[in-house]
Amino acid sequence: MKFTEGLWTVKEKFNAEYAREIRDIRQSQNLLTMYCPFRNIEFRYHTLNLGLLTIEAYSPLQDCISIRLIGHKGGKRNIKKFEWERKNIDIRITESGAELTSGNLTMRAQKKPFNISFFAGDKKLTGYLDKSLSIMTDKHTQTRYLVNGLELDVGECIYGGGERFTPFIKNGQSIDIWNVDGGTASEMSYKNVPFFMSSKGYGIFVNTPDLVSFEIGSEKVEETQFSVADEELEYVIIYGKTPADILDKYTQLTGRPALLPPWSYGLWLSTSFTTNYDEKTVNFFIDEMQRRQIPLSTFHFDCFWMKEFEWTSLVWDKDSFPDPEGMLKRLRKKGLKICVWINPYIAQKTQMFEEGLKNGYFLKRADGRIYQRDEWQAGMAIVDFTNPQARQWYSDKLEKLIDMGVDSFKTDFGEKIPEDAVYYDGSDPRAMHNYYTYLYNACVFELLQRKKGINEAILFARSACAGGQKFPVHWGGDCNSTYNSMAESLRGGLSLMCSGFGYWSHDIGGFENNSPPDIYKRWVAFGLLSSHSRLHGSGAYRVPWVYDEEACDVLRFFTNLKCSLMPYIYQASITAHQKGTPIMRPMFFEFDEPTCKYLDRQYMFGKDILVAPVLSKDNWCEFYLPEGEWVHYLSGEKLQGGRWHKKQYDFFSLPMYVRSDSIIPKGSVNDRPDYDYIADTVYEIFNLQSRAECVVNTYDQKRQAKVNATKEQDVINIITQGEVKYILLNGIKNAEIQGAQAKVTERGLMLEAESNNITVSLK
Repeated sequence: MKFTEGLWTVKEKFNAEYAREIRDIRQSQNLLTMYCPFRNIEFRYHTLNLGLLTIEAYSPLQDCISIRLIGHKGGKRNIKKFEWERKNIDIRITESGAELTSGNLTMRAQKKPFNISFFAGDKKLTGYLDKSLSIMTDKHTQTRYLVNGLELDVGECIYGGGERFTPFIKNGQSIDIWNVDGGTASEMSYKNVPFFMSSKGYGIFVNTPDLVSFEIGSEKVEETQFSVADEELEYVIIYGKTPADILDKYTQLTGRPALLPPWSYGLWLSTSFTTNYDEKTVNFFIDEMQRRQIPLSTFHFDCFWMKEFEWTSLVWDKDSFPDPEGMLKRLRKKGLKICVWINPYIAQKTQMFEEGLKNGYFLKRADGRIYQRDEWQAGMAIVDFTNPQARQWYSDKLEKLIDMGVDSFKTDFGEKIPEDAVYYDGSDPRAMHNYYTYLYNACVFELLQRKKGINEAILFARSACAGGQKFPVHWGGDCNSTYNSMAESLRGGLSLMCSGFGYWSHDIGGFENNSPPDIYKRWVAFGLLSSHSRLHGSGAYRVPWVYDEEACDVLRFFTNLKCSLMPYIYQASITAHQKGTPIMRPMFFEFDEPTCKYLDRQYMFGKDILVAPVLSKDNWCEFYLPEGEWVHYLSGEKLQGGRWHKKQYDFFSLPMYVRSDSIIPKGSVNDRPDYDYIADTVYEIFNLQSRAECVVNTYDQKRQAKVNATKEQDVINIITQGEVKYILLNGIKNAEIQGAQAKVTERGLMLEAESNNITVSLK
């Protein structure tokens, strides 16, 4: 939201009041409070007829400082925010100002002229400029906006804000944190998170689910500005030495991504949305996938598993599925997991509507009537998840489906929540617009955890807000079937990964319309090298044989590849769960190189494998390799980094390069994602220059294996722990080996360990 017209002029509709000095500073236990009037006080009468801002500073976590701006304290709204304990901090008050230190982060406040800045050691991260802190009042509505600006440095890049399909670097953009069902081809977003990360080594989280308006180097090109229509604005500045360090602390404050079941990483096949299907169709798809030896892990039933005009009844359409329990048993005997589509909107034609109406389980209007629309389903009402009884009622309906054989739910929608609804618990309706999806997904996820067990629950969710990363997985929403849409989907995913989410998926082949065979095959490669992989469309099936026979071969190839990489992928998921580091990482997460700050058409899949989807019909792909030597995982081709490359790839390949000093574990199974990740796994060492380490856990985390490799001159020493049998020296064909039997293969020397200490003398 913009309040000014250039450097000197405030927009006519607003009255501006700026913090001009820190008049008084007080200290209580682990809290620093500063009082900032809207003018410089030179005489006593200057204190009359004058407002002020109260600033409270404390630390919720080491290396994190919370700044709470307060206007009229009695005007605070009933908003659900994160609440944190105040940690021990160092506070020093002087005649000229104050300092507050938490770990390596220091806030320095100056009384006159007013200034607050943040430092990591001697390095200034950001701070206030002149007129950075203000209250803007709308002269017509009397709405007061708290406005906070922080300095942008030369060359500083800003990332995050949730899943955003606009340019990856957010500088120059106006962003409203407001969930909207807008597809992937606009500035709207299903997943809005008021958190951004800076290339200078800090993150900012605005602690409210309400509408936050960001102007990132837009209204004022020297500032990142954010504002709320409220009497309180709290933000946390988070210092980290690396992007992963920042996300570690951010997810400590807002919640870690859950650890997901291993079967969920396999291939998901959907009925698609408006296609015609019944049990016969479903069986044909599954049997044909099996006949073509394309591994399938999960089958998803989209909306029409229920009768038309009866979404969400949570009752099977007996015309299409006359024996749902029997059908699910038969599908599970084929080794499949089952997912069904749901949403929180209850059509008037359903029995659920009658129950919810009778018991008061729906959102209401101000006059007490049920909030109903015809926008999605005729006469639909919206479940009020602030009502514990409504939450239990909805959960009980889902529990019956789980008992029937359902393993997961696609929690669709949750964005079109009215901002004037009345909630059971009196929550502020505008602030609930974004937060509603948190309660909705939490209700379903927690039920799955209770029924299936911790680490066995998974959703396929579309909408989210801050903290929603605790209820994965999330997919990118409605995209077109084009190369442009592949690229915008990846931008959205990378932005979401910068916002605390550990996993991400997208509709392989695109959602809207029908993709030509080349786009489908390219999307298959991209989709199977994402954390979660689902074939899904709108009006067309996404089974590969409707495209051509090669599409079947490509899908089989990349599904086999992903299954074989599960020891590597699952270890990355453990890191996501424990530290908040996403599986799919923007390049700047791993490489502190200027070029990597700007890359948005490639990513690191885990910490060691670079992936660049092919986004053109002519099979050419341009990509950047950071410094060092890189090895193509599929072909063994070696390329030098620190430069751009442009190459052509057939449909069975794409830029998939392994960095030096890496060990990639390849599992012994390639036709399912859930297997013993340690038994007969091959640990492939790529271009060892100094040292490398690989850790693999079984998915129950009861067994662990480790491989440590070091190189000095022409000697490689390998030390193993646990059940390590096979080690592959990529690209090495000739060496003297002690502690293992060696065999020359196409990819290099295969070692079969006879000892946990192996020496390789290169010739």
